[in-house]
Amino acid sequence: MAHEHLHFKDDIAAERTHGKQIRVSMALLGTLAGGMLLINSGIARFIYGSGSFNTEFFAMAGAILLGAPIVLHAIKSLIQKQMHMDELVALAIFAAFVTGKFATAGIVAFFMLLSELIETRTALGARASIESLIKLTPTRANLVEQNGSEKEVKVSSLKPGDCVRVRPGDNIPADGEVAKGLSSVNEATITGESLPVDKVPGMQVFAGTNNLTGVLDFTVTKAGKDTTLGKVQSLIMQAEQTKIPIMRIIDRYVEWYTPTILMIAGIVLFFTRDVDRAITILVVSCPCALILATPTAMVAAISASARLGILIKNVADLEIAGKITAMVFDKTGTVTTGRLYVTKLTPAEGIEPGELLAEAASAEQMSKHPAARALQEVAKEANLSLPETDSFQETPGKGVTAVVDSAKIMVGRDTFLKENNVDTSNVSDPVLHEEQGFSTLYVAKDAKCIGWIGLQDKTRPEAKQAVRELLSIGVKRVTMLTGDRDEVAKRVAAELACTDFKAHCLPQDKLAIVEQIRKAGHTVVVVGDGINDAPALAAGDLGIAMGAAGSDVAINSASIALMSDDLRRLPFLVRLSRKTRRVINQNLGFGIMFIILGVAAGAAAWLPVAYAAVLHFVGSLIVVFNSARLVRYGEELES
Repeated sequence: MAHEHLHFKDDIAAERTHGKQIRVSMALLGTLAGGMLLINSGIARFIYGSGSFNTEFFAMAGAILLGAPIVLHAIKSLIQKQMHMDELVALAIFAAFVTGKFATAGIVAFFMLLSELIETRTALGARASIESLIKLTPTRANLVEQNGSEKEVKVSSLKPGDCVRVRPGDNIPADGEVAKGLSSVNEATITGESLPVDKVPGMQVFAGTNNLTGVLDFTVTKAGKDTTLGKVQSLIMQAEQTKIPIMRIIDRYVEWYTPTILMIAGIVLFFTRDVDRAITILVVSCPCALILATPTAMVAAISASARLGILIKNVADLEIAGKITAMVFDKTGTVTTGRLYVTKLTPAEGIEPGELLAEAASAEQMSKHPAARALQEVAKEANLSLPETDSFQETPGKGVTAVVDSAKIMVGRDTFLKENNVDTSNVSDPVLHEEQGFSTLYVAKDAKCIGWIGLQDKTRPEAKQAVRELLSIGVKRVTMLTGDRDEVAKRVAAELACTDFKAHCLPQDKLAIVEQIRKAGHTVVVVGDGINDAPALAAGDLGIAMGAAGSDVAINSASIALMSDDLRRLPFLVRLSRKTRRVINQNLGFGIMFIILGVAAGAAAWLPVAYAAVLHFVGSLIVVFNSARLVRYGEELES
């Protein structure tokens, strides 16, 4: 029932957008009908003369049809004590109408309505494209029943635990885990990555992605709005509603703008006794270009980032991204693949390597840490049968304790064992070996160290390029934090050309380091996996969670979520922020100059009213098209 309710809400939202689009289309038809009446008035002037009844009738009918919506909206706003910019145009139309300049009133209203309709249609188009994301999820799904037979059901009826079958060409109806089958899946709608991802049993699949080659049976983990796609849609919609500081400043001063323009128009009318000049000032000073300057750029930037799998929850965070001077990376899972490989087994005297591996892998069975996963894989390859464990306990950043076959096993850092009074001096020190740069896990059995295991993690192939780009675009400090030993941290930091690093970091240490960098005067962005880094992500000026697809914790804990693991998205985000700021400044500069020059030209009688209306329309289009350049920004990263 809950999922049906969520889909019902989605349908209502889509219906509202569709309803608005119909109303915009009807308004456009009314505007065009009014425009035709004005054209007829122009034709009648040549046939019957400028002062004839037919000429004036067509002009008056067109002015009423076109001007009424603007005047009524302005009156409604004044009654509700809301200040919009329509009041200036409504006053201009009213003044032109009562002075008998019906054609002028009609032309002004026509171009104002056309301008507003294009703005509204652009905004609705963006909203409709966002809402269409949810339509990527099919409405029907093939449910696999316990006897193996298939039954077609509504997607809204799916619940966690259901088994669903998708064939080649089908869109996946819910988030889940592959139970059976091999296939390639196009996940561009979620991660922004164009290359298909091969799926095998145990891997995650996401709603709205497209199954390409094979048949997959998967177990549903999330359905409806709980899916990653559902969260993506709601976050983009949420970001659209937010404002950056400059938008709030414009809102604050808007109530001063209209009285100031009315005062200027009044002064010009008083000294010149020319109502046309006053009307021109009212028309040209309607600041649509100024109002559109920021929102159009931000919507375009959000669209560009969403296309590449970058979810921005608040547009103010996008603005911060352009000002960063320091970036802090967590090592495991962020600059490295997060996939550890066992590279060395060093048992104590009298202990077999197989026994060391079996004890460690058994104790780590309940852990989800990458080291635990690496131990499980090696034990599986060695065909070791692992007994069940009791009393499992994990200490974040340190190690695990468990009871295996009545023996207390401890696996973790050397400091963890020493804290628990375990002597590690009976095994060789990893630093003495030539092969350095691996992580070490010490293993103790009944308070006696039985050896250590060396694991290595690989840096992401694009990480070095990303760090180099960040430094080249003005980020002064790139810091890597890790809980690993110094040798590992030094190797990875040197590979990536980080400016500094800190090893042996616990979660609280990461928090303190981020705060210290901020106190040094830096604007800090913290990048992590969003799970054990949540406190540090919150401590930075901006928190970015990597590989957030399928992780509610990562999506919720950070200001910005990267749905893929591609670190090249980070310098792109900084460049996008700066480019957006430049576009906003261009729009604002153009809008201000347009109004100043337009008011001056109107006061000097250099700008006829009809031309002022046309120029206002053109000015709005220039701002919209200038902002639209951002939509395709970063296309090179899609390949």
